[in-house]
Order: sequence, then C-alpha cells, then structure tokens
Amino acid sequence: MKNYNNKSNPEFLNNYLVHLKVIKMLSERTIQEYYFDLRLFLKYIHKNNIDSENEIEETDISNMSIDEVKKISVTDIYNFLFYASDERKNEKRSRSRKVSSLRSFFNYLTKVEHIIEYDPTRDIDVPSPKMALPKFLSLNESMRLLEASDNSDSKRDYCIITLLLNCGMRLSELIGINVSDVDFYENRIRILGKGNKERIVYLNNACVDALKNYLEIRKRNMKAVDEPALFISNRNSRISKRRVQQIVENTIKNAELDGKGYTTHKLRHTAATLMYQYGGADILTLKELLGHSSISTTEIYTHLNNEQVRSAIESNPLADVNFSKKKSGEK
Repeated sequence: MKNYNNKSNPEFLNNYLVHLKVIKMLSERTIQEYYFDLRLFLKYIHKNNIDSENEIEETDISNMSIDEVKKISVTDIYNFLFYASDERKNEKRSRSRKVSSLRSFFNYLTKVEHIIEYDPTRDIDVPSPKMALPKFLSLNESMRLLEASDNSDSKRDYCIITLLLNCGMRLSELIGINVSDVDFYENRIRILGKGNKERIVYLNNACVDALKNYLEIRKRNMKAVDEPALFISNRNSRISKRRVQQIVENTIKNAELDGKGYTTHKLRHTAATLMYQYGGADILTLKELLGHSSISTTEIYTHLNNEQVRSAIESNPLADVNFSKKKSGEK
C-alpha cells in the first residue's frame, strides 16, 4: 500500500492515507488494513446512494464527493456493520477493527481537516472482541530454550534468545539495535519502537554477559567493523527478521518445544508474563517496558496461571472450615 495517489480513490481518502503514513507514522501493514476497511465502507455507501446494480466490490468511488460523506449517519454505519456480519460473515474482531478504522477516518475529517462537522462514529457502540490470553513459555520451558541456544555454539544466537526472553522487545526492535545503542556503563539499550518512539530497556546480568560475549566474537570479524547493526548476518550486514525467526524456530525445535505454537513474538509474551508473575512488575511498569501506547494492551498480561488460581483458592482463610463435618461429628 505504498501508492498514496491511487486514481481509483477519492482525493480525501488518498489524503487520509498520507496522513496515516507521514503524521501518524503507522506501518504499511496497518495502513493497508485501514485502507481495505474504508474502501469497502465507501463503496457500500456510494453503491446505495447511486442505486447501482454492480456488486459492492465493483463500485467505482473515484468520483465520490465529500458531500456524500457529510451525509453519512449513525444508521448508515450500523447498516454497514450488519452487512459485514450478515453477508461477509465478519467475526466480532473484524467488525470491531472496522469501527476503529471508521473512527480514525472521521476524526481526521472533523478535527484535522475540518471538512465535515458531524462525526457519525461518535455514538457508535460495538462490543469489544474477546481478548485471547497470550501464549507463552513457562519458566521451565524458557530455561530449556536458553539451554538449547547455549548448546548451539553461536554467541550471537544465544544473545538474541536471551534478549528476547528477558527484555520483551519486538522482533523489529531487536534487529534495529545498533552497537552504539548499547550502554554498558548504565547497562541499558536504546530501543526504537513503533511510531519511531524511543525508549530505554535496562539490562540484567544475563543480558550483559550475553552481549559482552557476543561482541567479543563480533569484534574479531574485521569486515563488520563499519556495520552499525548490533546483530549481523553471515554476510556482515544487518540481520533480517526472517533469519531471527529461523534462529528461534530452530532453537525451539532443539529444545523439543516445537508443535506448541511458540513463535518469536511469543518470546515477548513470555518475558512480560515472567516479569509479572515472578518479578513483581506492576502493570504500569510493564506498559513502559513493552512500549505500549495504551495500558489496555498491557492488561492482557495480568492473567493468572492455573497454579496461581489454585494457590489463591487454597490460601483462603475459610479453606479448612467445614461446619457440616463438625455437625456430623457431634451427632
């Protein structure tokens, strides 16, 4: 979705996509999702307005005017959501995403461009999709993964696994780290997260040791001296996302943890969960550490595992009180 001057779109839609890229600094994938949702919505509205016999997907919206958008009502949006549910069989999560796309779009038209006065999404009420609990490795499985990585004879791969499991960084953040971002005096790394937002991630002893051991090996490779990237490939260039994923996949397999749905991103879930369950990190600390823009995103890590639930039940002060047994004994 890199063509923001698509002639098949109305001008106001193209301008909005540029806004998402330049001002909001969203990823291409996110912009594409917004675009697909909005294009379908505008086609749905325009088809009904012109009473066309064409299918919605075939409706031409290139000449759609902003006046049509100004006339869009709450009812129009609810009818579109019903269409998405009834005819396109969209699940609750997909419909919820469409509402988010529409809210962002109309917010742009009303508060950024000021080309319409009424925001019809203001009163839209759509149930939030049920948030699934994140999949993560247990503490024992995490130890097995580290052990398997340590046995690989690759200081680089071991360092990668160690940082992912301890710091909870995203894959894109990991590969974006430069050597100059590592500060051993303060034991921290400067991370560039989503939306080009910088944050500081502090390093524990395991991370410091893994980094120092890897950098010693890296320094021996004179060809990599001029490469700013911390993690480099065999070609002495910045390591790719896919290569890191392969490293994680191979390590998971060597640890005999394959087949459980564990991926590179699940190591981020694992780091957050372990810090919450064992490290006593509160929700605000996790939000800062993970680089979340909203605390609602972080709250998914406050789930309890089965053992914690069992322990909580058994620690109830009423756990051993049984009046029925006492009464039966009296008889």
